[in-house]
Amino acid sequence: MERDEYKAVAERLGLPATSVKGAAELLDEGATVPFIARYRKERTGSLDEVQIRAVEATLKLVRELEARRSFVREAIEGAGGMTPELSRRLDGAASMTEVEDIYLPYKPKKRTRATMAREKGLEPLAKMIMAGNTSDPRSATGRFVGRNGVKDEEDALAGASDIIAEWASESTRLRNMTRNSYRRNGGISCTAAKGRESELASGPFAQYADFTKDVRHMSSHQYLALRRAEREGMVKVKYTLGGGGADDLDEALGRAFTPRQATRGCAEVIADAVADASKRLLRPSVENEISAELKEEADRVAIDIFAGNLRQLLLGAPLKGKRVIAIDPGYRTGCKVVALDAQGNLLEDTVIYPVPPKADLDGAARTLDRLIRRHKADVIALGNGTASRETERFLKERGVIDPRNLFVVSESGASVYSASDIARKEFPDKDVTVRGAVSIGRRLIDPLAELVKIDPKSIGVGQYQHDVDQGKLKDALDYTVMSCVNAVGVDVNTASEKLLSYVSGIGPALAANIVAYRSANGDFTSRAQLKRVPRLGDKAFELAAGFLRVAGGREPLDNTGIHPESYPTVKRMAESIGVKAADLPANDLLLDKIDVKRLAREGIAGEETMTDIVAELRKPGRDPRTDDNSDAFVPGVDSFEDLTVGMELPGLVNNITAFGAFVDLGIKENGLLHISKLGRRRVNSVSDVLKLGDRVKVRVIDIDSVRKRISLELI
Repeated sequence: MERDEYKAVAERLGLPATSVKGAAELLDEGATVPFIARYRKERTGSLDEVQIRAVEATLKLVRELEARRSFVREAIEGAGGMTPELSRRLDGAASMTEVEDIYLPYKPKKRTRATMAREKGLEPLAKMIMAGNTSDPRSATGRFVGRNGVKDEEDALAGASDIIAEWASESTRLRNMTRNSYRRNGGISCTAAKGRESELASGPFAQYADFTKDVRHMSSHQYLALRRAEREGMVKVKYTLGGGGADDLDEALGRAFTPRQATRGCAEVIADAVADASKRLLRPSVENEISAELKEEADRVAIDIFAGNLRQLLLGAPLKGKRVIAIDPGYRTGCKVVALDAQGNLLEDTVIYPVPPKADLDGAARTLDRLIRRHKADVIALGNGTASRETERFLKERGVIDPRNLFVVSESGASVYSASDIARKEFPDKDVTVRGAVSIGRRLIDPLAELVKIDPKSIGVGQYQHDVDQGKLKDALDYTVMSCVNAVGVDVNTASEKLLSYVSGIGPALAANIVAYRSANGDFTSRAQLKRVPRLGDKAFELAAGFLRVAGGREPLDNTGIHPESYPTVKRMAESIGVKAADLPANDLLLDKIDVKRLAREGIAGEETMTDIVAELRKPGRDPRTDDNSDAFVPGVDSFEDLTVGMELPGLVNNITAFGAFVDLGIKENGLLHISKLGRRRVNSVSDVLKLGDRVKVRVIDIDSVRKRISLELI
């Protein structure tokens, strides 16, 4: 029976089947998620990026399930085990677990105790006991003893019990009973590993020295931390069963597996075999399943948080039109200083020593004053690493620049960039310290354009990023970067090769070709000129053109998010009100006259497409990033030793996790704003209340001087 995979995806996601079908077909044709969401709304019923991404992921799962179902069917048929009932169960299996349960009795096995018992010819005895038609199973062993290496009655019964135990472990009913028991009453407990007690007590995993949590209530960050602690040999972890415990479960399994007609003697053998199956096969197998489920959910939560943080960081407001002095602070080797123009081009670099051990305050002030005057600098971007606070104090005390024009910028990943091939290509004659300072300055000018050059995992906004599935993490982060780049749009004449590589339909090879063509032929004057780039064919142009901007070219629409395929539509829309297309951009009076619904009825184009066109024409070339938070952060404390419980301070949110937010207080140590301290009402998700870069007012509620930890609450 051929399955309707689109219907299956639609049911799982609660979306219209026609919308899912449209999105899935476009994905299969090679279209990207941003392209589908922006330019194919009529085809998908206006599904957004999140929904289309969910369709993409769910479609993959549905197809994997169907492929596995087909494999299992062929395997069971090949083994001669297929029955109408088994076929019906296989057709109705809605998950991979159900399919695997059906396949389990037919799955090739390693040499097991049951396998060896079968080799001794004891399967007929096991079937006889399961049929329950012998009052004394021991007496039934007579014809098996002395044959095929069966030594005595005990050996025969043990072998038959091993076979029954394997049958029990393969029973879908018993497996589901065990799963349900663990999901309702299962727990995880851990204790300090022998000889690691003192190390555990003083380290980051101290709370897991004596820890117990129900499986149902295990949070993602706790599970990932627990796994790391176990991997590092700090703790011993085991599963527990509440309620009546394992004994009650074993008794229930035995009753469920024992035929009603079984004699007392047979029932006792079966019950013992099932208890053995539970301890040796069923419970370990289900514990592995539960572990995999907990890990998958913990990974999902952690990856979602990481991707959300990354999105906020990448979509931070650019500081356009500002010339920047960027400082990478340091002690012994001094502070590396670079001057950048408004496009981020390096104008000059030098070193100053405003902090110990050299502390040349006068010389540093003179140098900075000269740089600011020579290059007409508007702002200073100061890295937040080593010696940052001391350098910041120097800048303010010496009045080098208006404090409102001093910005502290995250250095996370700057060292990764400075040693990268991209940085070497950009600045072949500069050392890593200069490259790092340039990166800090460029992050202020345009966070997105600069941060795309760095592996997202190096940016420092994740939670247990090295503990989650690395393939899924990379996929999620790469998609997030691509989504952000295409949401903003890219100037094809100024974008770096790396930034271009994230544009829908481009990729690294075509990005390199675009830059090479630009270098050889000068700036692009139209989107149509992109078709001259080697290997940039019609499909790539279709997917990319709407996200690439050409400023100051022959066609004004080339500097908007309107796709070239819609230029004729813009012309028809203009004609409908008696004007030219060139009259429409930024002219609200004319745009208000366009009757989108009437034009859609006339078949000019889809209503959703024309609505988007009008929105683009209202603000042509607009940058969707906002600049609501451009004031510099002014800390309220200078050192950890200045903190006291009850102190109220300004702070800057610089990382969000499942359990809370980390807040920059203006000192080396970040404070933790636990999720339970975000308000009087229960908060389900930190991101519902806070986002990266938020300026907050907090109160210090606890200080751990030994571990340099600060606990905060939101005011």
